[in-house]
Amino acid sequence: MAKGDNIRERLVNFAVMVIDLCEQLPKTAAATHISMQLLRAATAAAPNYAEARGAESARDFVHKLGIALKEMNEAEVWLDIILRKGMGDREIAIRVREECGALCRILAASVKTAGTKLSRLSGV
Repeated sequence: MAKGDNIRERLVNFAVMVIDLCEQLPKTAAATHISMQLLRAATAAAPNYAEARGAESARDFVHKLGIALKEMNEAEVWLDIILRKGMGDREIAIRVREECGALCRILAASVKTAGTKLSRLSGV
C-alpha cells in the first residue's frame, strides 16, 4: 500500500457514508438543500486528495490538500446542522460526523506539516 492510500480509502468510504446518510434524510425542502450541499462537499474531498497526491510541486500539493480540508470542514458543518435539527438516523449521523472530524484533523495536520516543509525548502 502506497503512502496516503489509507487516507484516500477513508475519504472514499466517508463519501459513501454521506451518500447513504443523505439518501435516508426526509424529503423536505430544508433537508434536500442540506443534503445537496453536504453531498457536494463530502464527495469532493477524496478527488481533491487524489489531485494533491499527483501534484506538480510541493506548493501545488499544499494547495490541493488545503482544498480537500476545506471541503471536509464544510461537510462537518452540514453534519452538525443535521444533528442539531434531528434529521435522519441520529446514530448514523453521529458516526459520520465522528469520521468527518477525524479526517479533518488528519488533513489539517498534513497541511501543517507540508506547509512547514515547504517553508523550509523555500527559505520563507
